[in-house]
Amino acid sequence: MGRRDSRVSQPAFTRVIDRRRFLALGAMAACALGSAPALAHALGAGQRSLSFRHLHTGEHLTATYWADGAYVGEGLARIDRLLRDFRTDEVKTIDRRLLDLLNLLGSKVDCQAPFEVISGYRSPVTNATLAKAGHGVAKKSLHLRGMAIDVRLPGRHLKDLHRAALALRAGGVGYYPASDFVHVDVGPVRSW
Repeated sequence: MGRRDSRVSQPAFTRVIDRRRFLALGAMAACALGSAPALAHALGAGQRSLSFRHLHTGEHLTATYWADGAYVGEGLARIDRLLRDFRTDEVKTIDRRLLDLLNLLGSKVDCQAPFEVISGYRSPVTNATLAKAGHGVAKKSLHLRGMAIDVRLPGRHLKDLHRAALALRAGGVGYYPASDFVHVDVGPVRSW
């Protein structure tokens, strides 16, 4: 008697689920990767800089993160540091597409003022603590992956910032007028 191949004994419905999961993940990856070139194309080839004022730490930063056709390591590191989880002091690499989205958003509302940061990266510990306290954070928040930020722009109405973010169709957009911020992320296009 020959040895039985374990793949043959796998039930047909499991293979279908695995195939569906594979196809769904592939489609999600293609959408996510597709937004990076679109954002970069919209920004053009020039220098890209961002300014921030973190409302919880009081830190200010203006940094060039793109110049001469490439990302600038020093500028990226400074932005990653400012957008860290201020509760735990944990730094995470911020998704470069998010920086391009913010750059484009600032241009769209014609504002050179610093983005006022409410929340950038959130560590798993912070996210769980906020969820437990009933702050309405998602268990699988894109803040955990450095792909989301909650901001406002001084001198611009929150509604205008919200409309501009929606018009970009570059990811998720949440509107929180009671808390005075707009959430933007580079996940799938959606709004709430």
